[in-house]
Amino acid sequence: MADECFRHPRLAALHDVLDSDRGDLGPYLRMADGFGARSVLDIGCGTGVFALLLAGRGVEVVGVDPAGASLDVARGRTGADRVRWIEGDATSLPPLRVDLATMTANVAQAVTDRAAWQGTLRGAHQALRPGGHLVFETRDPARRAWEEWTREHTYRVTDVPGTGTVESWCRLLDVSGPLVTFRWTYVFGADGETLTSDSTLRFREREEVAADLVEQGYAVREVRGAPDREGREFVFVARRPETDGP
Repeated sequence: MADECFRHPRLAALHDVLDSDRGDLGPYLRMADGFGARSVLDIGCGTGVFALLLAGRGVEVVGVDPAGASLDVARGRTGADRVRWIEGDATSLPPLRVDLATMTANVAQAVTDRAAWQGTLRGAHQALRPGGHLVFETRDPARRAWEEWTREHTYRVTDVPGTGTVESWCRLLDVSGPLVTFRWTYVFGADGETLTSDSTLRFREREEVAADLVEQGYAVREVRGAPDREGREFVFVARRPETDGP
């Protein structure tokens, strides 16, 4: 199930204002160009920012996400009719043959259950044409990013057009091995409503992710860093072989 910040209509409508810096998407666009991708599956597409950037470049895009409220935002965007939107996840896709599958931002880490993670990788593999690529990022656990998920580091007040001011901040709730749980709080100045959204992310080691990919039939081509977050992220570039094994 998607987190409250993605499935609550009032919070989904805020997402792109509160997370307006999407410089992280530039490298994905460049990789799509480099692979010559004419069709892309955007897993965990959220409010559709990346999917619509691709569609605007003439790419055929399928965006899938379990959060209906986020998809409602995506469908309301200019050019949304150029994308095929699916409410769900990568484990229950219709038959596809895409050149590239992506999981941007925290999507890969948000799949915390082992079986669901295997199913996600398997679903992406099935959706790719032979020779197609899967690209996604995941934070390096050694950097302990969660230590900055405090009110002191995250508090801000944002003036949202048509909504008014919104206070927001993050608080770390729990660290249990690779699982990190935290809570975002949102206070709406217009009516005082306070909403919260709890999230859990799984921090996987580089070797663990590589092994998971190989287990699901991928060849790991490269593990690179995220240009905008040097030393903080692993960006995996995996390929479905032209001929799958027996």
